[in-house]
Amino acid sequence: MPAVVLVGAQWGDEGKGKATDLLGERVDYVVRYQGGNNAGHTVVIGDKKFALHLLPSGILTPGVIPVIGNGVVIDLAVLFHELDGLIAKGVDVSRLQISANAHIITSYHTTLDKTSERFLGKRAIGTTGRGIGPTYGDKVSRMGIRVQDLFDVSILTQKVEAALTQKNQLLVKVYNRAAIKPADVVAELLSFAERLRPMVRDTALELHQALEAGKTVLLEGGQGTLLDVDHGTYPFVTSSSPIAGGATIGSGIGPTKITSVIGILKAYTTRVGAGPFPTELFDQWGEFLRKTGGEFGTTTGRERRCGWFDAPVARFATRINGLTDVFLTKLDVLTGIEQIPVCVAYDVDGVRMTEIPVSQSDFHHAVPVYENFAGWTEDITQAKTFEDLPKNAQDYVLALERLTGTRISAIGVGQDRNATIVRHDMLRA
Repeated sequence: MPAVVLVGAQWGDEGKGKATDLLGERVDYVVRYQGGNNAGHTVVIGDKKFALHLLPSGILTPGVIPVIGNGVVIDLAVLFHELDGLIAKGVDVSRLQISANAHIITSYHTTLDKTSERFLGKRAIGTTGRGIGPTYGDKVSRMGIRVQDLFDVSILTQKVEAALTQKNQLLVKVYNRAAIKPADVVAELLSFAERLRPMVRDTALELHQALEAGKTVLLEGGQGTLLDVDHGTYPFVTSSSPIAGGATIGSGIGPTKITSVIGILKAYTTRVGAGPFPTELFDQWGEFLRKTGGEFGTTTGRERRCGWFDAPVARFATRINGLTDVFLTKLDVLTGIEQIPVCVAYDVDGVRMTEIPVSQSDFHHAVPVYENFAGWTEDITQAKTFEDLPKNAQDYVLALERLTGTRISAIGVGQDRNATIVRHDMLRA
């Protein structure tokens, strides 16, 4: 049965939560496979808005089993704060499962993240300061703290002491900060252990058994393709792999089980933090997209940088992820724009390039080459079918489909979970 991967196909914030929520009623498991609480999904249900930072979007759909996979890094205080917020709104969170192999963000990770970013000054990457990078760094350095470690006090203490032997040297001698006491970190982590225990599973085994039993599994990543640590705009990237290939590693599901990959593309482009962004707008249209689209970070509240749709970025995401379908979000935000530019190529020192330059320096200097498309003024938020859209809106969607090279199977036309046009079934075995 299908294991479907849902990926952001730009720099994140494309509307993955809406897509997951749309498909949620037809799947049995929704798995978050990487990232931490540096990412956010916003889902609107009726008059209620849910901001999910760490939890899989499927937690809002009755009957779906939400899973935090081994590839995620978890801030336990954030986890339980988020769970308590959902409980207060009447959401059943008892189905949540968490991989025993997921890594824990500790207080020293967040301290190092914030301190090192300030230390970099003008060379700062634009991290959220939530300890994500240092936690992944410890993971690959084989000195990380995993969920399962919380249930063995001796192992937990040894690991924390070993980590802080090194990190306190950095904090004290380089950053002029106070040393962190291992006992304080251990005590804080153990305070979460008993509440956490019932949620912990061998999630890779459970997901394998679910697929063997004919269940449908949806895997969702945080951030977006251009923030992938290997394939993104390095070093202005996240510390994990949100691309489709990362789904198998971060969930424990073998690659041959993946049946389709859905890419989420915004009808324009945004990014948060530093790094190259060829179509970024610094005029009234950038402000229009920001205000009309509500482009402020779900997790950080930071203003998002806004620009026109970038076809080379979309083609890159199609290729790297092996996209089978595209969910185009926020088409309604473009309503009222007389002429809508779309970047179809770049000019790099007089050379026209239709793909993202391999050189980071070239990408920094890339000047977008635009093709203009006629806009529309009609309200499209009530459209139920593709034919309900104004002719110019239809033409815009079809142009993006052609430029992207992947069929656009669903279109978001408003904030509400039901404000979606479905052109093709995205769940297929």
